[in-house]
Amino acid sequence: MRGMSLIVKRVTKYTVGLIMLFGIYIVLHGHLSPGGGFAGGVIIALSFIHLILAFGRKDAEKMIPGKFLALGESFGGLLFLGLALIGLASGVFFLNFFSSKGTPFNLLSAGIIPLCNIAIGLKVGAGLFAVFMVLSVFRIDDKEEK
Repeated sequence: MRGMSLIVKRVTKYTVGLIMLFGIYIVLHGHLSPGGGFAGGVIIALSFIHLILAFGRKDAEKMIPGKFLALGESFGGLLFLGLALIGLASGVFFLNFFSSKGTPFNLLSAGIIPLCNIAIGLKVGAGLFAVFMVLSVFRIDDKEEK
């Protein structure tokens, strides 16, 4: 049996969704509260790492294919670069081209900042999880070492 005990696997099935939801909340509300793309991306990656720790690497690879990681990281980087270049076409690199001034307590008045947070969240989440996957593939067993 790969992974941890049945209790850990059952609890993981319930908590992974909550951790993912919290990470998405941190990414989307990063322009209003502490957090943002990097912190939310780390939390999202930790929800996937939670799956690896509970179910084992082989089962987690079946749930989350490697193409998903490459696509998420590439899309996040291209979205961030695209937002910067659209601002450059408007005259200034990273120009906040959706709105010139934010309105307090209005979620949709931040211009491109939430989009930048989403791009950074995708890039960081997929990249950190990919690093963890690579480290889990190349781990060294104590038994093999002796």
